[in-house]
Amino acid sequence: MSLMPIHERLAELWTIRSKRALSAEELADFEHCLAVNAMICRQVANLYNLSLLASMTGDTEWQHDICRKIERLTGTPPASTQL
Repeated sequence: MSLMPIHERLAELWTIRSKRALSAEELADFEHCLAVNAMICRQVANLYNLSLLASMTGDTEWQHDICRKIERLTGTPPASTQL
């Protein structure tokens, strides 16, 4: 999985924070990155739940569409499709 710019910035700010206090601007960036990360995690979790539902109902077209959306968000296909 390739890193998203938001995750690269979050890692950068985390590293800076371990050496010194973040400036007000850096702290705002840090909070923004955390909020975006949480949003992405919620979206991916929702898509995995929908994928499971599509699988359980046998709707392969819908499941493939969901998997494409997961790949767009994460950069990798779901584990179940890598078999």
